[in-house]
Amino acid sequence: MNSPYTLLFIILIAIGAAMTLTILFGNMKRKNSIEQALDINQLDKPSTFSDASRVIASFFAASNNEITEKFIGAGIYNTTLAPYFFLIKYTVFGVASAIVVLAGDAPIQEEILNKVIWLSVLTLVFVIGPDLYLEMRRRALALKITRKLPFLLDLMATCVQTGMTIESTLFYLTSEMASFDRDIAYMLKRLSDRARTVGIDQALQDLYERVPSPEMHSFVMTLTQSMQHGTSVYEILTTLSNDIRKIQLLSLEEKAGKLSSKMSIPLIIFIMIPVVILIVAPGVMRMMERL
Repeated sequence: MNSPYTLLFIILIAIGAAMTLTILFGNMKRKNSIEQALDINQLDKPSTFSDASRVIASFFAASNNEITEKFIGAGIYNTTLAPYFFLIKYTVFGVASAIVVLAGDAPIQEEILNKVIWLSVLTLVFVIGPDLYLEMRRRALALKITRKLPFLLDLMATCVQTGMTIESTLFYLTSEMASFDRDIAYMLKRLSDRARTVGIDQALQDLYERVPSPEMHSFVMTLTQSMQHGTSVYEILTTLSNDIRKIQLLSLEEKAGKLSSKMSIPLIIFIMIPVVILIVAPGVMRMMERL
């Protein structure tokens, strides 16, 4: 096990297995997507094997676009390593698992138990951990954008009032917001680019899919209906900005109102229970002395 050739062999095997899994399940997922798009075998009842393969494929592999979108949704805009995300993740996991399995001189029962524990930890850290970290960052970024949405709406309303269109407003704010908030600037840049290619309606719908919050849904729906019916965008943006601020203020007041009930738990555990013990303890000790 201490031989460098053994370690090199383990690394090569892990890289080969990771590449094989990535290619295999990527092909399976692309095949399933093509069959769904072409409505192939829709009348046949899906088998258990096909369901299991679909689930495994969605867990082990994804297209480069999906991984790139996952990185961008988490606020990581440099997506150079995105195509190699699964390869790196499972290669490191395979190497670490092989080292854990082949190492150890303890008794059989203790060794098996230790290896199971270490393999569970490695699975949690290297397989589940990266996806969980990206998901946490995605939620934090969506919350951040939602909180700053009223300020963005005020800027858009000001630009619209000067006579600019929605598309020109997005292009102008993209360059202006780059020095203040790179997340908002990147969101506006993608929205502006998508609006030029597929239209503003589809671009707004894609924006809501990336930031699925009630405030963003209200922004998308209100702006879409305003452009369809030809109503004043300035008044709608101003009203929506005020409504979102009121909703956020009510949310903060609700959280502040819940603090009293949350503080009662540590109050009972760390203050009331010790006080009760201090009051009751002398009497109990006297009774024990008399007995």
